[in-house]
Amino acid sequence: MPESRIAARRQAVFLLYQRDVTGLAVGELAENAERDRERSLDAYTRDLVADVTRDIEAIDAAIDRTARGWSIDRIAPLERNILRVAVHELTSRPDIPTAVAIDEAVDLAKRYCQADAGAFVNGILGAVAAEVREGGSG
Repeated sequence: MPESRIAARRQAVFLLYQRDVTGLAVGELAENAERDRERSLDAYTRDLVADVTRDIEAIDAAIDRTARGWSIDRIAPLERNILRVAVHELTSRPDIPTAVAIDEAVDLAKRYCQADAGAFVNGILGAVAAEVREGGSG
């Protein structure tokens, strides 16, 4: 049975976070997650991880452009990967409404990161969404 998109986003964020922190390959991390969960990863999770990994340079460039005063390297790894998944959805997934991509990312940041992370994530994603509407990213 497919997971909800909320659960798929969360799983994708944590796989990408683990890649950043451990340096392990995404495939190995996905296998470990499947073994731990005793079931396959949702197709949407797999798509998000593959797409973010493939487009990471463009995604990180969009974050760098809009994170005033912050470089991608200075953003905490979990927040960085929440942003990466949301930026991918904003720039490459027209089937995901802008508000949904932003709200889900903010909720993840509020739940799993420091107290001010939700506002930080919201600000960056709002700027990325404005770029997308202006046709300046994608």
